[in-house]
Amino acid sequence: MALRSFVDAVGTEWQVYDVVPRPEERRHYDRRTEADKGTPERRSEDRRVTVGRLSALSDLGLGWLCFDAGERRRRLAPIPEAWAQATEEELQRYLGLARPVRRVATPQR
Repeated sequence: MALRSFVDAVGTEWQVYDVVPRPEERRHYDRRTEADKGTPERRSEDRRVTVGRLSALSDLGLGWLCFDAGERRRRLAPIPEAWAQATEEELQRYLGLARPVRRVATPQR
């Protein structure tokens, strides 16, 4: 995981890092397994239902860039190639393309 910092045009300092899920964290529940061999083919038609636009999660399987500035967070997927060597201007452009995301509250112990 690479980590970069930059200051945007309005003076906000952002931390940028890439997030790549491990293979075991990716979706596997609808995959055919070795035990499924010999069962009838399941792919007869496209069973996916999309209303409006594609889910924001559809691009996240291969990872995303996380832009973090305190209480503000943005996510850009897929990860741009060679982003770790990008100039501050390029990082600011990526920030403009990234979607805002809500922070998930962590339970207090």
